[in-house]
Amino acid sequence: MDPQDAATHFSPRLKLELSQLEKASGDTVEARKPVELDQQSVGRLSRMDAMQNQAMASAVDVRRHARIGAIHAALARIDTGEFGTCEDCGDPIPVKRLELDPTFTRCVGCRG
Repeated sequence: MDPQDAATHFSPRLKLELSQLEKASGDTVEARKPVELDQQSVGRLSRMDAMQNQAMASAVDVRRHARIGAIHAALARIDTGEFGTCEDCGDPIPVKRLELDPTFTRCVGCRG
């Protein structure tokens, strides 16, 4: 797939996913805030549940930001014409592999 075809085919998909991830990150800001440990207003088990929920929301956001970084890198590769080329061996990455995940940077042989 030549770079222009890649940009036409994968760029809209990547941009849509990026906007969805950024929106989801903004929507979960409250869930990631530190839990207040006011013993007068919340019982011990409720505080523990709140702390666990906060930790899970933070972990999800870490994974979300890693994916956002991978998408930005893929969009940069589209802009520079490097998209679809294995970063290790320089061979083309099969389109079916990119259809699975357009942020892949390695061919099947080099994925490693």
